[in-house]
Amino acid sequence: MVKTKPVTGARPGRARPQDVDRWVGQRMRERRVMLGLTQQQMAELIGVTYQQAHKYETGINRIAAGRLYLIAKTLGVDVGYFFEGLGDAADFKPSPQQRLLLELARSFAAVPSRRQQEALCALARVLAERSGETS
Repeated sequence: MVKTKPVTGARPGRARPQDVDRWVGQRMRERRVMLGLTQQQMAELIGVTYQQAHKYETGINRIAAGRLYLIAKTLGVDVGYFFEGLGDAADFKPSPQQRLLLELARSFAAVPSRRQQEALCALARVLAERSGETS
């Protein structure tokens, strides 16, 4: 009989977060931020605690199939959305524009006033139209 050594730091019966769990959590977070939802709002929409939603997004806790289906419906995407680009994850480095876009989405979500958010959207629209004129 061959004895195997336990993985250092692993608790019996407890799986460690896998890359796929972190990837799915990252995709969940990106979509939530795009929609301007806080973790608390997301947690309420899917019927879990804020802490649980945070653990899903960081990949600490795995998301069961039924819960992933509910999350996908809540975020307005297909379940496959969470796995898109998974094979390319090791090689992925966000571009400076992608980093700016994420920062913009976070800042926009933090603006408390709907009126101010609408004003920011109008400003972005005007800037985009003007950049098209100068091209």
